[in-house]
This record gives sequence, structure tokens and C-alpha cells, in this order.
Amino acid sequence: MKKKSLITWGALLVMGASLSGCAIFEPDAPRTQDGKEKTEQTTTKKEENKKEETDVESGASEAGYTDPKELKDEYDIVIVGSGGAGMTAAIEAKDKGMNPVILEKMPVVGGNTSKSSSGMNASNTKFQKEQGIEDSNDLFYEETLKGGHGTNDKELLRYFVDHSADAIDWLDGIGIKLDNLTITGGMSEKRTHRPSDGSAIGGYLVEGLTENVEKRDIPIFVNTDVKKLVETDGKVDGVVAQVQGEKERTIKADAVIVTTGGYGASDEYIKEYRPDLEGYVTTNQPGSTGDGIKMIEAVGGQTVDMDEIQIHPTVQQDQGILIGEAVRGEGAILVNEEGNRFVNELDTRDAVSGAINKQTNKDAYLIFDQGVRSRATAIEFYASKGYVVEAKSVEELAKKLEMPTDNLEKAVTSWNEAVKNQKDEAFNRTTAMEHPLDQANYYAIKIAPGIHYTMGGVKINTKTEVLNKENQPIKGLYAAGELAGGLHGENRIGGNSVAEIIIFGRQAGVQATDYVQTEK
Repeated sequence: MKKKSLITWGALLVMGASLSGCAIFEPDAPRTQDGKEKTEQTTTKKEENKKEETDVESGASEAGYTDPKELKDEYDIVIVGSGGAGMTAAIEAKDKGMNPVILEKMPVVGGNTSKSSSGMNASNTKFQKEQGIEDSNDLFYEETLKGGHGTNDKELLRYFVDHSADAIDWLDGIGIKLDNLTITGGMSEKRTHRPSDGSAIGGYLVEGLTENVEKRDIPIFVNTDVKKLVETDGKVDGVVAQVQGEKERTIKADAVIVTTGGYGASDEYIKEYRPDLEGYVTTNQPGSTGDGIKMIEAVGGQTVDMDEIQIHPTVQQDQGILIGEAVRGEGAILVNEEGNRFVNELDTRDAVSGAINKQTNKDAYLIFDQGVRSRATAIEFYASKGYVVEAKSVEELAKKLEMPTDNLEKAVTSWNEAVKNQKDEAFNRTTAMEHPLDQANYYAIKIAPGIHYTMGGVKINTKTEVLNKENQPIKGLYAAGELAGGLHGENRIGGNSVAEIIIFGRQAGVQATDYVQTEK
């Protein structure tokens, strides 16, 4: 197989993503919440982003994945999508003796995984035990169920939490160590696992998985758009794909795993299922348009929770960049334009987003100090992009933000008192209260909610088999990752999406392999 340098390109991707938790790709048309396009300044940024995207595409061509001429007519398993779930499934399938292939419609691998920021949730892990953190799968289950308002698919959730520690071990075993722990909204324990240096997980995870894919000589064909699934005698046994814009061709397979992600960048789906969110900026990469859902529905697959779309509370609006939950997890607070705290910053994402939308202009500021900045290293990327306002004192910061100095000083002082007493009387925050905001310099990032994650998708069982409308498995068809619905219910807990792609990506690789071996 003639791969040029997948690792070189993976490293380039990480340079733009590992600190930020963001892919190199950014939304093409950021908008205000009233649906109006941004200012001339934003238009300039948009043009710069398009240049970056063009550079990415040409870079992909230069760095190279598998030569399109080497695409075969048949594989044991075809995996559609090269995000974390797809690459994880491919690695498991290959290690179990299969000959898998990954087909990716974008010019680079990674998908929304590249944009992941906060970390990966898991309970009762070896890293928690090493650091004296007492946790349990039952507690993880109950807190996730509460976060989803009790609407989660309980069978999927039970499998998810019970296999989370194994997923951390599996990653560690292939050279992807997540031993730096923090906390996200809705959780009571530090179970969010990050890279050792505390940086955003996305780029680090994509780089590590890419290295493992290359090491196993698993072919990846980019710019390869899968148009539909092929079904014969009730079994899915291939796909129809367009490679590099050329003529469509059929690729046979004994099983197909679809890991194409959600629909957070699809104007069509947003308009159909959540018209109230039209005009919101999205944090999703441009490829997240629900293609896999459409293909699976075409062969009889069932969907669930399609109207459950999560908005993330802390999104930089000009470019749709998510400001990771780890910033709040390391001690940041939120204030409104008047300089007042107004919410438990580590409540669930829907609750915090709702609170922000009640503020003046439906926006807010993350306020933090040098201590938070040193613990959440993703902030360095935000600073490099110009999102961070810096001051030597809280008073100076208030002036720069044009908010009442007394209010902001009171917000910080009262928060520090709450940390000292370990009691937040104002908003009952109970987590990420280890450090006061008392280390100069002081910083702010202006944020507002944005479309972030789609909880809905195709219905699967714990074997990742896609279910039809009679709740029966469609033979030969598997799905994992954001494409699948039900796990998160009405609201996803931060850190659970990365866990989902690894846990169910592994399961898809294992189950598809078992199916192929049984059928043969």
C-alpha cells in the first residue's frame, strides 16, 4: 500500500487542533443568534479561514493518504467515516484478523473528534485510583441519567459506563495516555480524562489513532464520498462511493460500519427538527451533515431523538470555536455584561446555556486567572486567536470589558470566599472549587451558546447493530459515535462523547468481526 506520510499530516492536524480542541476546519458562515451575518471584521476572518481550509486540502494532497488507485472492489469490513469511532473500529477489526478499509468524504481524517476539547469520561479507572479518586460505575450511570433527564437508553448507558475503564486501558495500551483528570458539568467526581499536559483531547486522540491505523497498514481513502449502502437479500454487503469526484463505484463488504458523525452542521436537519436553532453558530466541522443517517434510513434503519440537539454554553461566536468545559472545570466563573455571576457554571450544559440566553444580549464572559490558564493549557490557543482579554488586575479587566468595576470585583471576591468556605451560597456550585481566582494576571473570554452536538441518530443495540423499525438488527450493518442516538437522552454530559466513540467504536469493530467470521 502506497501511503506517503499519514503521520506527517496527522501531526499537522494536531498543530491546529491539540491545543484548541478544534479542527482546522471552522464554520463557513458564523452568524449572530438573530440569524444575521457577522461584521466586516468577521468576514475577513472568514476569508482567512477559507484560505486555511484550502491549505488543508492541498496539504492533504501533498501529504497523502492511500492512493485512490489502490481502492479494491471488496473488503472484509468497510468503515464509513474516519473520526474516533471509525478509526477505533478499524483498529479492533484489524487486530482480530480482518481486512478493513476506511472511507472518508473530507480531505483529512478526524471529523468532529478533532474538535473535542474537555476530555473523556470514565469511571473506576486505574488513573482515578492512582490519584485517590473514589468513583463507581453506578455513580457515573446515575449522574449521566440525571443529566439526560432520565430519557437515556438505559441498556446503552449501562454498557457505556461498565466499559469505560476498559476503554481508558485500551487507549493506554496503544500509546494514548489520558491520566490528567478534571471535572465537567453534571458530574460530582473527577472522571474526565485528558492528556498528561492537560491539553485538549481532540488532536491528541486523532494523532494517536492515526498512528495506530498507519502502523497496522489500514487503508484510508479521503475525498471519498459514500453515497449509499448496498443491500442484498436483507443483508448490507457494500457501499456505493465516489472517489475524488470520479465516477461512482460499488465496493463490496461482508459488513459495513457507519461512523459518519452527527448533523450539527446540516442546515436541512436543523430546520426540520429544531427551527428554533436556525441562525445559531455551530461548533461542528463542515462534514457533520447527517449523511450516514440518511443512508441508514434508506435501508430501513430507525432513528431516535432527532429533535434533541445540544447547544454548548461557551462558544466564541466569530468563528464558532468551542471554549472547552475544562476552563470552567479548572475554576473559571461566568459573569454577565453587568459583571455579575448568574449561574452554577458547572450545571448541565442545557441549564447553563438557558441561563446565558436570559442575560443581556444573550452572552456572557468567562472570567479566570493565571492559575486556571496554567492548568487548562487549551487557553493558549484561544489567546493566540485573539479571544482572550488580559489585565493585571480585576479592576483593569472590568474597564477593558466596559462593565461596572464594583460588580466584577464583588463577583471574584465572593467566589474566592465561596472557595475558601467550600460553600457557594449564591448558586450552589459544588465542583471545581479547589482554587480561588487570585493569581494575576486576570482574563476574560466573551462567549454565547452555539449548536454543538446532536443526541439523536440511528437506533442501535449494545452490539452496535443498527435496528430497523421493528427493532430487529439489520444484518451486516453497524453504527457507532455521534451518528447513533439514544445514549445521551435529552442532554449530553461533557466528556461523554469521546467516551462513546471509543467504547462503541471498539464494540463495532469486535461485533462486525464476529459477524463476518460467523457468516464465512
